[in-house]
Amino acid sequence: MAGTRPIPKPLWKAAALSGMASYLDAGLIVSISVNLAIYRDSYDMGVWMAGAISAIVTGCIAVGSLVGGRLADLFGRRRVYNWDIFCFALGAIVITLAPDDITLLIGVLVAGLAAGADLPTSLAVVSDAAPSWARGRLVAFTQVMWMLGIAVAIFLGFVLSNTGMTGARLITGQLAVAALVTWALRSRLKLSDEQDTEAETAAAPPGRSLKNIWTRAALLPMTATFVFYVTWGLGANTFGQFGTYLLVTVSDASQSLATGINLAFIPIGVLLTFAFVRVADTPWRDRLFHVAAVVQILAFVIASLTAGALVGMLVFFVLYQLSNPFAGEANYKVWSQLTLPADTRGTTQGFTYALSRGVFAVAAFFTPALADHSPAVLLWTITACMTAAAFAGVFIIRVLVPRATGAAQGRADLRVPST
Repeated sequence: MAGTRPIPKPLWKAAALSGMASYLDAGLIVSISVNLAIYRDSYDMGVWMAGAISAIVTGCIAVGSLVGGRLADLFGRRRVYNWDIFCFALGAIVITLAPDDITLLIGVLVAGLAAGADLPTSLAVVSDAAPSWARGRLVAFTQVMWMLGIAVAIFLGFVLSNTGMTGARLITGQLAVAALVTWALRSRLKLSDEQDTEAETAAAPPGRSLKNIWTRAALLPMTATFVFYVTWGLGANTFGQFGTYLLVTVSDASQSLATGINLAFIPIGVLLTFAFVRVADTPWRDRLFHVAAVVQILAFVIASLTAGALVGMLVFFVLYQLSNPFAGEANYKVWSQLTLPADTRGTTQGFTYALSRGVFAVAAFFTPALADHSPAVLLWTITACMTAAAFAGVFIIRVLVPRATGAAQGRADLRVPST
């Protein structure tokens, strides 16, 4: 079976270094969230500055994804791949050493843009380097790194919760160190000559590449993967940003219980994401999606029917964490690399990332008010989004993946010399 074929260590190394984009993206968002109250007190921030910093993180990642993916297709993915991680390190250093809120804002701006730029670029690089029989596993492994980014930031926030600004600097400082180490290792990363050539020539000339985005071959998978990611992400992002808030304000849980629930499920998420990596190049990847999508919808239906009551939310968290790794962002990453045309992969995925993150930012602005007005309306709205995501996923599996696989096999057959 192709999915069980061993992958060479250099390709796993490339996947890990590319996955650092997801680690740093998740780590930046969570660390700012964890440290925000400390920043507010230490810098004597007003509520508008605190809100601006939170909004700028998401907004800059969206803009960075759009611009970075395009730059990678224009000037070479490996070149942008190396420099955007260095820019992230500079931004993280500024955040860590910031003496006031204005300097902090500048650091968040730089780090957010760089993190966004690295997301589509790094996925395109590992996809270019991967043979078709290993692409799913290597791309899916970046989702493991995303989970680890969340886990490390939350764990450090919990351990250093009583250390004030010193702890806040350590939490963001580890991101700066991780980015600098990644930059040094990426600079020395060497794949085979054939893979290097393929990666660099994947970007078509500027005019042709941009024109190719508006063809049916690019627009259909770009639209389908966007619909899946934005509808699924509205639910995932809501509970990622406001899970603890909703447990406290809607479910009447204590702060410690709400935090403990989120912490308890992180190891489960990491382990199940590893399980997804194991099946990412096998038919089980898409078979499990159907089951997981149904369980995921059921989780939100239970939360909605109980209007956010604590018992219902506990059942929701169990079902959601069990299904999310097999019907979520990891699927979006793999499907994008399988179905989007190689010459515009950075630009098209950067566009879907950017537009989706923009929608998430707008939704986050209204979420607390909607939760206060009617938790049931909020939860049923998310349930509808998850249902739409399931239908989009089924369309990708039934129509786009077979079409892309058939085209890839056709190109491979053309390279076989006649006898």
